[in-house]
Amino acid sequence: MKPGRNEDGQMKAERLVIVDGVRTPFCKMGTDLARHGADELGRVAVNALLTRTGLDPAAIDEVIFGCVGQPADAANVARVIALRAGIPEHVPAITVHRNCASGLEAITQAYEKLVAGRGSIFLVGGAESMSQIPLLFKQSAAAKFATLSRAKSLGQKLSAVAAFRPSDFQPRIGLQLGLTDPVCGLNMGETAELVAREFGIGREQQDAFALESHRKALAARDKLADEICPVYSPRAAITADNGPRSNQSLEALAKLKPVFDRKTGTVTAGNASQITDGAVALLVMSEEKASELGYGALGYLRGYAYAGCDPSRMGLGPVFAMDKLEKRTGLKIGDADIVEINEAFAAQVLAVLQAMESDKFARKVLRREQPVGTVPLDRLNVNGGSIALGHPVGATGARLVLTSLKELKRRNAKRALVSVCVGGGQGAGVWLETL
Repeated sequence: MKPGRNEDGQMKAERLVIVDGVRTPFCKMGTDLARHGADELGRVAVNALLTRTGLDPAAIDEVIFGCVGQPADAANVARVIALRAGIPEHVPAITVHRNCASGLEAITQAYEKLVAGRGSIFLVGGAESMSQIPLLFKQSAAAKFATLSRAKSLGQKLSAVAAFRPSDFQPRIGLQLGLTDPVCGLNMGETAELVAREFGIGREQQDAFALESHRKALAARDKLADEICPVYSPRAAITADNGPRSNQSLEALAKLKPVFDRKTGTVTAGNASQITDGAVALLVMSEEKASELGYGALGYLRGYAYAGCDPSRMGLGPVFAMDKLEKRTGLKIGDADIVEINEAFAAQVLAVLQAMESDKFARKVLRREQPVGTVPLDRLNVNGGSIALGHPVGATGARLVLTSLKELKRRNAKRALVSVCVGGGQGAGVWLETL
């Protein structure tokens, strides 16, 4: 790759160009998109993107898609998406998994392949059908089914059947298992309760944040429509997100009971992200290749960082990622025209904002002299977030990039900072720019 030169004639690093992107509507689990698997949702988004950009699919060097709950009948779902979308067999594909940051991982892996000379055109994104994450049998029950399948005589079969107990048919909920950290033993909602208590974030504050997410998402419907392609079903065309609630109110939110700590908890279904189905596809490439093919740029990847933190406080991951990202790029919060902090939970975003401003957190936890900085609220999640729009975990990171870059273009602004907390105790952050 030719890195090029800046205005002073110095060598500069290759940037990844985000040429364009498109996504399906995001729909609540069990609703409009429930019959569409992650492979089908991804295919729809990829086909729409290829149609929109006019790119010859044979020119793609690799397809990289994030997915957390990979379907058992579509292993390496990125490859299935690529082939079903008509991308030629010679184009390889890989599925990546970094929990809630999987959609970002797809983008940053494309950049790493670019600078390593392993390609110049990539189709990336994320797809998730949380509706179709399966119910599972316990291992003891699976062993009994295996014994039954090997039985040959009638006597062996009757003996195998007799070994079953009613408890063997009580399924384990795959979604619940996936949202529970095996190291700290807490599910994601319990980690939100923990940071809410530690940072003193009350129920009313969380509900007010959630209401604002819905308000902003509803106000942005026409803008968000620009990034959405329809998904067709036998009965209808699904053309819009169905998560934002026009009738949402503080009174309605206050009536919801805590989910994860029923006695003293503050996290409810109303102030947490919605469990959602959806997919996002982005076309990214080198600046040289974009110029050669005559493509403009929706924006560029300026820098990125992933950081680890305590799994029981995974919601604070964005603070650690932003700290690391500042050291790598020199960019500070004040350089951002818009900021996206994924709304896994209202409590989690509010705790991140507090930690970013805290001298104590900066010194004792981040080992730095100054706080990370203050995010002006009029720049934060300006089109709403996952509380209203939903959080198809493998796709959300890519959606945040797409939404942020389109918003920068509308504002004729320069930079966006996107950050995501990651189950397992991680944070992800990326700087995007339009110039």
